[in-house]
Amino acid sequence: MNAATTATEIPALMDSLGRAATQAARALAQATSAQKRAALEAAAQAIRAHADAILEANRLDIEQAKQRELSGAMLDRLMLNEARVEGMARGVEEVAALDDPVGVVAAEWTRPNGLLIQRVRVPLGVVGIIYESRPNVTADAGALCLKSGNAVILRGGSESAHSSRAIHERLVQGLRAAELPEAAIQIVPTTDRAAVGYMLASMTQYIDVVVPRGGRSLVERVQKEARVPVIGHLEGNCHVYVDRAADVHMAQQIVLNAKLRRTGICGAAETVLLNRASAAAPVVIKALLDSGCEVRGDEEVQRFDPRVKPAREEDWRTEYLDSIIAARVVGDVEEAIEHIAAYGSAHTESIVTNDAQAAERFLTRVDSAIVLHNASTQFADGGEFGMGAEIGISTDKFHARGPVGVEQLTSYKYVVRGQGQVRP
Repeated sequence: MNAATTATEIPALMDSLGRAATQAARALAQATSAQKRAALEAAAQAIRAHADAILEANRLDIEQAKQRELSGAMLDRLMLNEARVEGMARGVEEVAALDDPVGVVAAEWTRPNGLLIQRVRVPLGVVGIIYESRPNVTADAGALCLKSGNAVILRGGSESAHSSRAIHERLVQGLRAAELPEAAIQIVPTTDRAAVGYMLASMTQYIDVVVPRGGRSLVERVQKEARVPVIGHLEGNCHVYVDRAADVHMAQQIVLNAKLRRTGICGAAETVLLNRASAAAPVVIKALLDSGCEVRGDEEVQRFDPRVKPAREEDWRTEYLDSIIAARVVGDVEEAIEHIAAYGSAHTESIVTNDAQAAERFLTRVDSAIVLHNASTQFADGGEFGMGAEIGISTDKFHARGPVGVEQLTSYKYVVRGQGQVRP
């Protein structure tokens, strides 16, 4: 099946995936922790053993992407090398080593009438994941869903189709090795965009939750069209605030890392806020410019260096995903908090300061999924949080917020044990 799939074939194709996923989810809910761990360890071994095949598939995707003149940021997201393939394998192994969340008793209590009530973690069921150019999402998402007892239907973007299929084959090898149903991790075998529409609007009897991972247009579409719950974030407009009491060297290192380590990820800083009284302010701006980053600043920032370009109102709201950053001078931590409240996307924000009171004010009052003190925003990552991997970052306030790992891919049910009690 490929991009030439006709409109009449899509419903039958997608429904067959949905039915198989539903059956697999029932089996996975009963799978032992040992089985799931064995499947993931075997998948990691298969990724390493077939790294050449994965890289060759990725080469085809990169060639096509260049022909389509995709941006540098998109190419960076799409590109795999030996280190990134090894990182995928390690990520799968780290998920395998995590504690199994399924069946965990999160709370329990006994009522005066003798009823024992337990809140027990259970899988969500079938997860649909729609993503764009990052082929590593195939491995991360498949591993996390399997560990949390969920079946998953993966729909990667056309630009990463070869890579995603090659990685998916390795995950299926792991399922076979552990004698778990192969339909536990499925990938939509067509690049036809109609498959996404059908997945969002016509599979409510199969899919329990959808997770989008990609650019604004993808997430907007998913949030608009999905008829099942959605976990995700629309934008990663992340901020670093350099306080009056910031260490100059620390501020420089954190801002450079937050912006430039990888510009195309959602945890990359897009705005730096500089306290007017901070000695670090001009140093940070010069370091960014010297590193090849375009700085768009307000009038005060422009006075730091003639290379700074004037910022416009839209710059404060922009997720560049490129070597561009907006910069603004503020009077104090309160003004920084107000700016983030007005322009931020509730994703990730950091304060750099040696003032403990200013730090606590920032951490307490900034209403984002992740807030950091004296650390780069690029730590907004499930792997860095010790979750093994993540399916994405959620800026929602219901169910899951921040990195979505195995625990966030479970729900719960109440198990009540009695000795013949009846209600009066």
